[in-house]
Amino acid sequence: MKKIKTVGVLTSGGDAPGMNACIRAVTRSAIYSGWKVIGIYRGFEGMIAGECQELTTEDVSNIIQRGGTILKTSRSDEFTTPEGRKKAYDNCIKKFGIDALIVIGGNGSLTGAQEFAKEYDIPCIGLPGTIDNDLYGTDSTIGYDTALNTIVDAVDKIRDTACSHDRIFFVEVMGRDAGFLAQNSAIASGAEAAIIPEEYTSVDQLGSLISRGFRKSKNSSIVICSESHSIEGGIMHYAERMRAAYPDFDVRVTILGYLQRGGRPSAMDRILASRLGVAAIDALKEGQRNVMIAISNDQIDYVPLSRAIKMDKPINKELINVLSILSI
Repeated sequence: MKKIKTVGVLTSGGDAPGMNACIRAVTRSAIYSGWKVIGIYRGFEGMIAGECQELTTEDVSNIIQRGGTILKTSRSDEFTTPEGRKKAYDNCIKKFGIDALIVIGGNGSLTGAQEFAKEYDIPCIGLPGTIDNDLYGTDSTIGYDTALNTIVDAVDKIRDTACSHDRIFFVEVMGRDAGFLAQNSAIASGAEAAIIPEEYTSVDQLGSLISRGFRKSKNSSIVICSESHSIEGGIMHYAERMRAAYPDFDVRVTILGYLQRGGRPSAMDRILASRLGVAAIDALKEGQRNVMIAISNDQIDYVPLSRAIKMDKPINKELINVLSILSI
């Protein structure tokens, strides 16, 4: 196996709080090990364009507390083609002498890393950076804890208005096809229901709520809804159902949107990102390749990229029961 002297690092896909902490950890751990670090800007698009620069310890100083990513990020349609990946190899890997690649991102980003590793026989290490928490094999992903706290803070504020006006609020949160943000923010904020894609086909949580006649004992209610396209009709559909069931009450909809991605990373995300960044360099020293670094039961674990991106991460069904019990 080729000896590693230079490692490239990039962030790809949606930004997530804690990515900068991870870049910092990768950079400093690599330099500590005597390696050179090349920062690749704008994700896979930057690889194609050759937008690369060596990173020093000073370059990653004072970024652990910052949201977003200093390396910028993007989504690249061109990288999904063999021609695009060939450009990335020539303009980035070959030109800058990169021996291994570390990709910080979500499902799509790690899929790109896997394809690139297959074609060019370069060790690729994935780091789970997504607020959705939907990557299989890791207890948590970088950015999830911060996003969850952002949602809870927003819902707490919405609750003030809901109580003051006797309103029912439907709050849409991110998560794509995973309900972790919706389910856990509903429990943490004391919401009455969470509508998530994992339970959509088997349990109509809103229907159960309506059938209990919950308004008899409450003067306001919050329902958290995942933005997932697999939920038929989306949040507006459910708001209309509630209006039909309770015509005397004021039903409102709030879509939190991109504010969930921003902000200073929580302490938990900073620690997680730091551990994963250091572990990525350790994995390369051990000869690991084409794996995602994960945290399982508070221990570092290596999950093959193929499993991390293709297997669905199950939601804890106990959480659904907890919310149901506490929403009476």
